[in-house]
Amino acid sequence: MEQTSHNNINKTPNHLINETSPYLLQHAYNPVEWYPWGETALQRALQENKPILISIGYAACHWCHVMERESFENVTVAAYMNKHFINIKVDREERPDLDHLYMDAVQAMTGQGGWPLNVFLLPDIRPFFGGTYFPPSRVYQRPSWQEVLESVVHAFNEQQTDLLTQAGNLINHLEQQNLPLTLRQRLTDAPDENNKSVLDQAGEIRAAVMQTADTRWGGFGHAPKFPQSLAIRYLLRDYYYTGNEQSAQQALLSLDKMIQGGIYDQIGGGFARYSTDEKWLVPHFEKMLYDNALILEALTEAWSLTGNPVYEITIRQTVDFLTREMLHTGGGFYAALDADSEGIEGKYYVWQKQEIEHILGPEAELFCLVYDVEERGNWEDSNILWLPQSIQEVAQNIKIPPSSLLKVIQRCQQKLLNERIKREPPGKDDKIILGWNAMLITALCKCGASLNNPIYIQLAENCYQFLATHLLIKDTGGKNSWRHHWNKKVAESGAFLDDYALLIQALIELNAVTGKQDYLYAAADLTKNAITNFSDEQKNFFYYTDGQAGALVRKIDTYDNATPSGNSVMADNLWRLSILLDKSIWRERAVYMIKAMEPLFSHYPTSFGYWGTLWQKVAFGTPEIAVIGEDAASLAQEISKHYIPGALIQQSSIALAELPLLAGKNVPKGQSFIYLCQDYHCNQPVTESEALLNSLIKSGVHPRFSNNNAGLATR
Repeated sequence: MEQTSHNNINKTPNHLINETSPYLLQHAYNPVEWYPWGETALQRALQENKPILISIGYAACHWCHVMERESFENVTVAAYMNKHFINIKVDREERPDLDHLYMDAVQAMTGQGGWPLNVFLLPDIRPFFGGTYFPPSRVYQRPSWQEVLESVVHAFNEQQTDLLTQAGNLINHLEQQNLPLTLRQRLTDAPDENNKSVLDQAGEIRAAVMQTADTRWGGFGHAPKFPQSLAIRYLLRDYYYTGNEQSAQQALLSLDKMIQGGIYDQIGGGFARYSTDEKWLVPHFEKMLYDNALILEALTEAWSLTGNPVYEITIRQTVDFLTREMLHTGGGFYAALDADSEGIEGKYYVWQKQEIEHILGPEAELFCLVYDVEERGNWEDSNILWLPQSIQEVAQNIKIPPSSLLKVIQRCQQKLLNERIKREPPGKDDKIILGWNAMLITALCKCGASLNNPIYIQLAENCYQFLATHLLIKDTGGKNSWRHHWNKKVAESGAFLDDYALLIQALIELNAVTGKQDYLYAAADLTKNAITNFSDEQKNFFYYTDGQAGALVRKIDTYDNATPSGNSVMADNLWRLSILLDKSIWRERAVYMIKAMEPLFSHYPTSFGYWGTLWQKVAFGTPEIAVIGEDAASLAQEISKHYIPGALIQQSSIALAELPLLAGKNVPKGQSFIYLCQDYHCNQPVTESEALLNSLIKSGVHPRFSNNNAGLATR
């Protein structure tokens, strides 16, 4: 990532020069007198009675770069900003709490949001006006940035009473809208398992998901298209629980088309943030850690369900990308790769046909046929590599075995990758963010277990050790706390709810795949911490910030957007830990949260995808699987190959009295048993994973389809 602005117009740095955020450092030589968020800037605003401009973005944000070049590097514009405003730059990934608050404010004022997010505040930090990108000159009825600045200055000087009223009303509105109406003190009984009403509700949720499904190109909605990994996982599980083939078809079609599209890096692996078109051809080229973590989970479920080798290849290529381009030497993973290189979006990833012909020689013709490479280009005079048809379809059309074609393609991919790494790479946001890394730990655990790849599980453990080393602050009073991110030094801001929730989830997964009980105990301790510091006043839901954060409005976030909400993940954690540790009060709280959210995810499932998968787990039943004995690890790994969504797996070489699923199950020396349990009542033990699957069928919570399902595997 460039450590300064693009042109270094101002040779004297501003107050951002000592920051570690790549995004803030990009602006360190702007002529704007930027401050980081903190007491220095906020006190100056109060002392000088000036409005505050808070400009929020992130390092991989293309339009943030555009506005910087057009306005923040303009000496005349900067002089006006410096005279009339206290100017604060915020990296949304460092301070998501500020981003959430001021994004909500702008959306309430304008009906839309995005980045760069530019918000004008009173000196007491209450917002009164804002927007996103503003051009340097008026265009399409959008005012110029200079016009916006002048209007705000006039209003602040001449209409301050009105602004005070407006800001007060806006804060009141944000406080009132903090929880959706259906969450306010709504409590009903838990859904009965496997009855008609559950199937009817599953059908209603499925129908709501399918209303926005693109049945030709996959995905949901129109351009721009986002991966929607949570909706894909919901549909895969709906197929498992109900046998509805439409669900599987749409989920797998979505994955197939993304894998074939330009949103997937056909040379280096990994997925871009989103596609600008319905065909997944033209991505917004930035790559985010959290997107790839969530897609890895969806791919792993698809692989376990179908056995389709395309999913296995994509998993391996994506993990290879992450370890090659996003891995810190200590074990943590960086936040993002920029969309731009050399100031041009996508330049690192696109190709000219002549380049490919020069690099690949005789094999270029076949490669260009497969990947739609044209002399004139398929996008802005260049070529984005994508597969209009699958490898299998192309092989059938040209009458060669798919395996032979795949070998040629893989050989060509490696040659092109070797050449591409000689180019100037995109900028890298090298922050290590706690929650995003925890998401990847969960994904690596699931990939490693399903593909029987211990390297992935070791990567997950290494990542956790990095986080514990750099982001866990131990004080002498024994009150340990976590920080939100690390970048050459630990962040001052504490961890947020989603950091804690996702880390707890990761620890549960680490326990499941390694059998190391310390991970489970750590998850329990973190859960107690989250309950103490983040719970709302009624002890029902969780605030985004802890009570020490001093937030203008403490937000309760329930939407599953680009990532699962902290509340949905916490509800899942409480549900799973209530079983693993026999905590009835945690079970009751999880059920309350799910039932309170039920009307929302039933009607808007693509906005509450993680809530939906949690509802499935509770409504259809959560298999509890205990594996005990000398071969517990290998048996647990064998079980993990099968598609049993929602299952809780605990493994140990011996019985453990302190853990309910492992208590009282003494196994004769030299033997290993598998127990299928529900509510701590266990079936007769079996010794093989296939026998476990039969037990699941008999219990009514069963995998209807195994990874030998030929119909799905040959899609």
